[in-house]
Amino acid sequence: MNKELLQFSLLFIVMVLLQVLICNHIAVFDVAIPIVFIYFIIRLPISLGLSILFTLSFLIGFCVDIFSDTPGVNALACTLMAALRRPLYYAYVPRDDKTKDLVPSISSLGIAVYCKYLVSLIAIYCVLVFSIEYFNFADIEEIVLLASSSTLLTFISLLAFDCLIINKT
Repeated sequence: MNKELLQFSLLFIVMVLLQVLICNHIAVFDVAIPIVFIYFIIRLPISLGLSILFTLSFLIGFCVDIFSDTPGVNALACTLMAALRRPLYYAYVPRDDKTKDLVPSISSLGIAVYCKYLVSLIAIYCVLVFSIEYFNFADIEEIVLLASSSTLLTFISLLAFDCLIINKT
């Protein structure tokens, strides 16, 4: 248990630093922003208690908010994403004793199921963040453009990141 706690603590710190120091300064064609820190929430075990899940999700979103000067936007979006995480997981994976203790990854879910799970969570997060940020549906085309392009870029980044982590372990 201590090894897992250390790994998740290290992942938390690395994801926040990677997001605020590098990814927040990348904007592909001024529309696509890689949002890699949500990988921490995606990789948490499915069997994790809801209170711990919500607390960790809020904390990672709040840490990014502090360094990104976005008061509460990421914290709210991360907490809502965490709330939808388990129902989305069970929408793609059957409920049984073998799947309840899994950590979502390519190796545990398979490429097709993991990609659907990953795209769904990333899309939810991106739509929430850009909707909250604009807070005006008059710019719906821009919200859709930003959310879809950021979802695609983040999906590719997180899939590559997951492949690197699996090859290392």
